[in-house]
Amino acid sequence: MILLLLLLMFIAVCVYGAGRDNIDRRTLPTFSLQRFMGRWYEIARFDHAFERGMRHVTAEYILSADGSVKVVNSGVRGSRRLTVRGRAKTTRQGGRLRVSFFWIFYSDYNIMEMAPDGRWALIGSRSPRYLWILARTPSLPEDELKHIVSLAEQRGYDTQNLIYVEQ
Repeated sequence: MILLLLLLMFIAVCVYGAGRDNIDRRTLPTFSLQRFMGRWYEIARFDHAFERGMRHVTAEYILSADGSVKVVNSGVRGSRRLTVRGRAKTTRQGGRLRVSFFWIFYSDYNIMEMAPDGRWALIGSRSPRYLWILARTPSLPEDELKHIVSLAEQRGYDTQNLIYVEQ
């Protein structure tokens, strides 16, 4: 019984404690899903197992006629191109999607910043361990990239942990 109680407490801390940090996860006040659709190049990210060692990483968002969103992530590890397909659904909160690449398990996908012309986006999650800088082109001018990184820092992210992706 005590082991079960400890296990439940551990799960509660993992699930509910994930949002207890100093990260500002607010999404865009106005967000157009249609404008977000299309191909994005991964410029930078925090390290995580499912993308470790990958380069030439892209994400494509495709709006279906029924309103659902198909997600196709692709990248190169070693000499192999890997592709994973998933789905995203909108939420009541503009700028927040719920994305799944495995069965019924969804994760928050927060579009926190986006260039006025839509050429780049800063993406976070419920966990402070996930952060992406995406762009419509394989690279961004240095001053623009520095600006995006500073926006992430202002939100509480430790940007020293960013990995810049070879495109």
